[in-house]
Amino acid sequence: MKAYLAGPDVFRPDALAWAAEARALCAAFGVEALVPLDSVLTRADEIYRHNLALIAQADVVLANLDSFRGAEPDSGTCFEAGYAVALGKRVIGYTTEPADSHSRLRAWQGQAPELVEGVLRDRDGWLVENFGHPANLMLAESAAAIVAGGLEAALRRLTAG
Repeated sequence: MKAYLAGPDVFRPDALAWAAEARALCAAFGVEALVPLDSVLTRADEIYRHNLALIAQADVVLANLDSFRGAEPDSGTCFEAGYAVALGKRVIGYTTEPADSHSRLRAWQGQAPELVEGVLRDRDGWLVENFGHPANLMLAESAAAIVAGGLEAALRRLTAG
């Protein structure tokens, strides 16, 4: 089985070491990791096409849905998960963060959403989803699962059936 590893991990300062560890962890579960860093491409258009090709080769996408530069998951990861769903691929998301998006929002904005005229609003007055999901409903409802924990938790879910 081949799994595309989506997530902001490619931006880590130790991205190459992370990729090596992720490959080894996947192999321990009998899964071949397809890692976006597995190329020497430098142009945006080439990287984009390469990543789409890796997703197309994958049987599943394992997506790191931890917050990245805000209260929401990395936008590239969200695109990759959506592309995978469009191709009919299974997506398993994972997060090491609290179980609902309210907790993420509270941590990022420094205050909890408030009930205003029967609707939850953030500090800027924007509507806050109230479905109990760890991510936006479009990610949560399209993923086969979103598990608590890191890549290992996602691999356990994947290999459990």
